[in-house]
This record gives sequence, C-alpha cells and structure tokens, in this order.
Amino acid sequence: MKKLIVLFTLFSLACNTTAQQEKQTQTEKKFEVEKSEQEWKSELSEMEFQVLRKAATERAFSSSLNNIKKAGTFVCAACENPLYKTKDKFNSGTGWPSFDRAIEGSLAYSSDRKLGYKRDEALCGKCGGHLGHIFEDGPRETTGMRHCINGVALKFVPDEKEK
Repeated sequence: MKKLIVLFTLFSLACNTTAQQEKQTQTEKKFEVEKSEQEWKSELSEMEFQVLRKAATERAFSSSLNNIKKAGTFVCAACENPLYKTKDKFNSGTGWPSFDRAIEGSLAYSSDRKLGYKRDEALCGKCGGHLGHIFEDGPRETTGMRHCINGVALKFVPDEKEK
C-alpha cells in the first residue's frame, strides 16, 4: 500500500511539473508585436484591453459583428492581423461571432482552466491577444470546429468589391 501511495505521489508531481513547464513555454512565446501593458492600455478601449490582454469575455449577444454576412476579413483589433474570413463564419446561437476555421497561420494556441476544465484558447498569432476559445461542436459538414471569438477582439474589413 505504501508503494502505491509513493507511486501516486511521484506521478502527481511529475504531471504537475510537466504542466508548469508547458505553461512557461506558452507564456515565453515571443510575438511579432510586443508592447508594454501601458502601451496597450493607451491604444485599446477598456473592453478591448480587458479581452485581448487580460482574457476577459464580452457579454453574449453584445457584438455588432454577430450579424455581418458581407464578404470580408475579420482582423485583430489590436494589431490588424487577418484572422477569419466571412465565408467561414456561421451562426452558432451562442451570442459570439463563430467561425469553423481561421486563416492558415494566423493564430497561436494555448489552454486555460479558468472554469475548472481545460479549454483550447485562440490567440492572435501576431500580438498574442486573447480572442476566445475553440470547441469541437461546430458544423459537421465542414470542420466540426467552433472558434467562439469575442467580437471586441475583432475588426471587420469588407472586401474591396463590397465597398
């Protein structure tokens, strides 16, 4: 019995160490656009700052981007990195802009356990801003993925022919 307890303890410590190392690696990632907290605060609205830099979540159904159907690109509100295309947007009924895929190479990924379970987090690949989370309950006829993104983290740029 003592051996079992010792083994369990060692296993738990090993898992914890690995998770801590993984988290350090994620936070040490260097992004192309890096600014101080003060610089971000001076450039972003309070809500943009809270969502993009502090990983807050905007209120459901509060984004004007939920209803956009025009052809265009959704870019990061902090650095204008192109992230999503309108053609990949769908109405998930969740109250946040939802996409079944991102523009290839536009995102970085992390995970959080704020709600007591692991969630895959979508970050802007250029500035590291928190965008939202990725779930596996999207449209089965496409990717099956749902990128649930805070509208305040995005700006919409219509295609030239739509302007």
